[in-house]
Amino acid sequence: MTSPLSGTQHELVSGAYTATIASVGASLRALRHSGRDLVVPFDADEVRPAFRGATLAPWPNRVVDGRYTFGGVEHELALTEPRRGHALHGLVAWTSFDVVESSATSVTLSTTIEAQVGYPHRVLVTVEYVLSSTGLRETVTADNQGRDAAPFGTGPHPYLVAGPGRVDDWTLSLDAAQVLAVTEERLIPVSLVDIGDTEFDFRTPRVIGDTFIDHAFTGLGGSATLTVADGSGVVMQWDAACPWLQVHTADRPIPAENRLGLAVEPMTCPPDAFNSGTDLVILEPGDTTSASWTISALLP
Repeated sequence: MTSPLSGTQHELVSGAYTATIASVGASLRALRHSGRDLVVPFDADEVRPAFRGATLAPWPNRVVDGRYTFGGVEHELALTEPRRGHALHGLVAWTSFDVVESSATSVTLSTTIEAQVGYPHRVLVTVEYVLSSTGLRETVTADNQGRDAAPFGTGPHPYLVAGPGRVDDWTLSLDAAQVLAVTEERLIPVSLVDIGDTEFDFRTPRVIGDTFIDHAFTGLGGSATLTVADGSGVVMQWDAACPWLQVHTADRPIPAENRLGLAVEPMTCPPDAFNSGTDLVILEPGDTTSASWTISALLP
């Protein structure tokens, strides 16, 4: 029997929560509470739309021009964001992860990034999903199994859903001190800006409306909430390993696909960290690093 295009499906159930994890990209394919979507889902037997729900490693976001220097050696990655000319979202988003262990409420998956042109390092990436009464927690652990130090970053790519409607209709609450300004066309990082000097200040909860967001925030309070008028919605929390958060309003040229969910992506490092070095994890041989985040329902 042919497996679904998104890979092996892992169904998790805990109380009112259900979740489906697909092996390709260790992707969060669906998450519901009492039947209500908390993320934009996709079908098992479809090519995952872009990076919806994928696990990102060994870098989240972009490496500008696909080029960086590490340990005095210049590297060039494949350009996987051709329109902007960057290497986008790491190397495992389209890799099928193997099962390490599973139960009714949890699954652990793993894959090895083999040394290759552009990233000559061997890193074992392990992804654990645990569903409980408090929501779905994902933990990503990286283990450098190579001979040399390796740069590393990670993060998830869920599109959160507050309830009926679309991004424009929902209220965002995000405690952040600064936002990373980027160029308009290619989203290349420019400088950090105080959040109060921008249109991206959601420290006081407000409706997103037609605001376009595809920016990284820092100086974070540790959570973001997305709600509808009655106060129900979804909340995402992350641990101290993630000092950055990318938020994207998922603007698409096709009306039926436009602004269906709000991408909320905790990250261990900012965009283009392979060049800036900002908060970049350097894994020495034998070293490990982990980061976690949780998605939960908000009830009215």
